[in-house]
Amino acid sequence: MDRALYGPDGFYVLGEGATGHFRTSVSGSATVAELFAGAVGELLDRVDVALGRPDPLDLVDVGAGSGDLLEAVLRSLGSERAARTRPTVVERRPRPADLSPYLTWLDGVPDMTGLLIANEWLDNIALDVVVADGAGDDVVLLVDHAGVETPGRPPTAQESAWLARWWPSGHRREIGLTRDTAWGAAVSHVQRGLAVAIDYSHSAADRPAYGTLTGFRHGRETEPIPDGSCDLTAHVAIDSVAAAGAAWGAAYGQAVPALLTDQRSALSALGVSGRRPEYAADPAGYAAALQRAGDAAELLDRGGLGGFAWLLHGVDLHPASVFG
Repeated sequence: MDRALYGPDGFYVLGEGATGHFRTSVSGSATVAELFAGAVGELLDRVDVALGRPDPLDLVDVGAGSGDLLEAVLRSLGSERAARTRPTVVERRPRPADLSPYLTWLDGVPDMTGLLIANEWLDNIALDVVVADGAGDDVVLLVDHAGVETPGRPPTAQESAWLARWWPSGHRREIGLTRDTAWGAAVSHVQRGLAVAIDYSHSAADRPAYGTLTGFRHGRETEPIPDGSCDLTAHVAIDSVAAAGAAWGAAYGQAVPALLTDQRSALSALGVSGRRPEYAADPAGYAAALQRAGDAAELLDRGGLGGFAWLLHGVDLHPASVFG
């Protein structure tokens, strides 16, 4: 899975990535992207105030694609805050030639003070799937480039312990250790500030019996064949990821308070509203406001983008304080 996504011929290295394959809060319509960026800008403003207006103020986007979100956020900021903001893209593919010179491009999260955003990043962190073999024992599933599945090795002791704690039953279980490790590592670089993971998710109360691993190609769901031709994605066990962030803090003697909410609630708290506008005498203005409200409703729809989980970990601030 990792090779199919990020290897030399991987989907996110040579392919189009999200563009043209699936709709996200960042790659939707221009207005959807603008509304989402404005909300992230508002969150950055609140983090900035809570931290006492540091200079520089870091804005780090992990799994940022082409950096469109960061550029849009910078446009939404006032000139003083924009001048202090240090925007950084974290991506494993090479830096695009046409990327804005104002954006730093790194392959790993830097030490930072400010806001870290990981929007639909964890769902693309490669993981293994466990199934039962003919004898009823757990084995890691192997899949070749033709999509043929065969049983592989038994889970390691660490993988078995994770399954016992977080996903004890089911026909196809997805081992979330890699996501836990990736998120804990990302949070460890936040010296002061807020780390936010945004993704489709599940928790212990609603683990899917057959897992969630799937593929996407040109807007359609497809078989998750690891040949580099499609996106491979699996929902995030958000409760285990939340525990991993807290465990990192405990290991270093630091409290890392967490807040778990959904995108509808988070964006509403940041000023995004899908409320239908009052009719105005200006037909063009009313039509534009109506379109904007419709795009906002897409971001807030719990059956779609609004159903994303938002996991917020604070370092030297409590996440709830920025939503107060």
